[in-house]
Amino acid sequence: MIETSVLLSALAGAGSFFSPCVLPIIPAFVSYLSGTVINDVQSQNQSVDGTSVAVKKSTRLSIFLNTVYFVLGFSLVFAIMGVVLNSFLANVGIGFQNTFQMIGGAVIIAFGGYLILSMRLRVLNFEKRVTKLPHFKTAYLTSFVFGAAFASGWTPCVGPILGTTLTLAATSPGAAYNSLLAYSLGLGIPFLVTGAFFSQSTKIIRKLVKHLRYFNPIMGAILIMLGILVLTNQLSIIGNFPLASEIMNLSGRI
Repeated sequence: MIETSVLLSALAGAGSFFSPCVLPIIPAFVSYLSGTVINDVQSQNQSVDGTSVAVKKSTRLSIFLNTVYFVLGFSLVFAIMGVVLNSFLANVGIGFQNTFQMIGGAVIIAFGGYLILSMRLRVLNFEKRVTKLPHFKTAYLTSFVFGAAFASGWTPCVGPILGTTLTLAATSPGAAYNSLLAYSLGLGIPFLVTGAFFSQSTKIIRKLVKHLRYFNPIMGAILIMLGILVLTNQLSIIGNFPLASEIMNLSGRI
């Protein structure tokens, strides 16, 4: 179950990146962190003279490095969360863990229902973004602070997914740190790919945005099924699937 929760946390991180309240604004957000305007990047890509190519390379480097610091910011916060969960829950009795597992399963089911209902009930479909943060003299420090704020400042579609990850970590406290590290990797790798291949990623994201209306109901249904597995202590079933088993064996060797 521990390895399964780590795998699910990594997938949850990727799911957070592709959620409707994150994916559409990724290009503007990443370019904002690096102080670059998207139109400037596009115009540079269309230029062919030597000077423009040099500027384009420096711009790409700036975008990527700021993205790296942004990822480090939220990864640090999630790592701290993992250490805290492990410290507080690692020594609790088995009976308490079983009870907490049942509660955790019910909470995950509630998160899934929330995602589905948020598509129908406007009162649930609100959004909160932490973007009003001070700019420092060093752009990298600004990106790092934004990353730390990002770890807890986005709702509703990231909230249930992150909440599910935290719940899984709490029900398997021995793997809490690894689970949240896996979540950081699942969320951070797409960010890094976007920063490294900004122009290409922007085009792909624009195409994907058209299909995001299906994200909440699909993810909500997945969370409900996951919650049922946690509630009935059957989460290990996921690890019996060939692909999931191969991924966990690979991560174990690494």
